[in-house]
Amino acid sequence: MTSLFAQEIRLTKRHEEIVSQRLMLLQQMENKFIDENKGNASQMQAAETAFKRNLSLLMDLEAAEKSLQTRIRPIPPPEVVSLETLYWASVEEYIPKWEQFLLGRAPYPIGVENENEVENTVQNEAQ
Repeated sequence: MTSLFAQEIRLTKRHEEIVSQRLMLLQQMENKFIDENKGNASQMQAAETAFKRNLSLLMDLEAAEKSLQTRIRPIPPPEVVSLETLYWASVEEYIPKWEQFLLGRAPYPIGVENENEVENTVQNEAQ
């Protein structure tokens, strides 16, 4: 009976050691899990910070590109500006005449009396 009692004491001590090791391992696992979560959180924060930085850089680049584009396009000489103004004035003057012609309400607007002459002119120019 003493040997059973001694064996029981030894098994109880071994059981306490195993339970102690189990608790220690559980604590280590919990600490590791907390550390990983902290690492993930810091990685998420770093990714968010990098995203904001990249977005800011992209906006700066677009602003710089617009600035450079305005510098690249030279201001045309006054003669060119004058010719452009005259051209658009001429276009605006002829729009109503062409509009009526294209809608079928008026004859060909530029100095030709009938459509047969227009077709002949167009065919001669094509050749």
